[in-house]
Amino acid sequence: MNYRHAFHAGNAADVMKHAVLCLLLERLRAKPAPFCVLDTHAGIGRYDLTADAARRTGEADAGIRRVLGDARAHPALAPYLAAVRSFNTGGEGIRWYPGSPRLARAFLRDQDRLVLAELHPDDAAALRREFAGDGRTAVHHMDGWLALKAFLPPAEKRGLVLVDPPFEAPDDLDRLVQGLRLAHRRWPTGQFALWHPIKDRAAVWRLHQALEDTGIPKMLAAELTWGGEDRHDRLNGSGMVLVNPPWQLDAILAELLPALHLSLGAAAGGAAVDWIRGEERPAS
Repeated sequence: MNYRHAFHAGNAADVMKHAVLCLLLERLRAKPAPFCVLDTHAGIGRYDLTADAARRTGEADAGIRRVLGDARAHPALAPYLAAVRSFNTGGEGIRWYPGSPRLARAFLRDQDRLVLAELHPDDAAALRREFAGDGRTAVHHMDGWLALKAFLPPAEKRGLVLVDPPFEAPDDLDRLVQGLRLAHRRWPTGQFALWHPIKDRAAVWRLHQALEDTGIPKMLAAELTWGGEDRHDRLNGSGMVLVNPPWQLDAILAELLPALHLSLGAAAGGAAVDWIRGEERPAS
């Protein structure tokens, strides 16, 4: 409840997470059938990068601003970068950074729907103001872990669940696994995107093993790291676990993430894309 994303909006972790999110959303809207997006830890929707919180850390300078200024940016970043630019059309540079709710809303059509859950009371109120009058978006002041039970499966049958907790509590990685287990049981055909920080490599190994042990098929792990992993007291990278990812997304990410690492100008780390579990096949 103490975490405020305004200090970190547009940083390298956001760039990686939101670039992948936009690729998933682009694939969803490529088919005419309606879809639903559930964002379980939504935040406030958009962030002012000129405000004191963002200026105090300067993380956006090494994140979204650096990538937007790179003429060599990978083509797969185009949906994400276009969405970011669409919120900054006043000739003032990059002032506004769209969080996941605003990015998701940018990809919705008239037949699609967005459900947002946010527990922090001030952020939930800001989120309601952000989407006031938007008939395609529902904002709920509630625990995102409970939202997995409350809103799944959706009536649309197609869609995406983004689970992006603040990781304040020591058991949040365990809750990530438990939350996916519950959500997948309720909606096995849905797409799920689970974000997690990379600080301690052993913790990431334990997370992947726990996810593999669930028996859920088609889980892809994508990582982008920029810090030496000899220190566990800082954010060294950004990880995403994608359940039921679109066809050939693994190949796209295997090209995109190393290119993104270059665009960010990271002096350490790298990129990795690996299957935690592939699609299960019946025994012959």
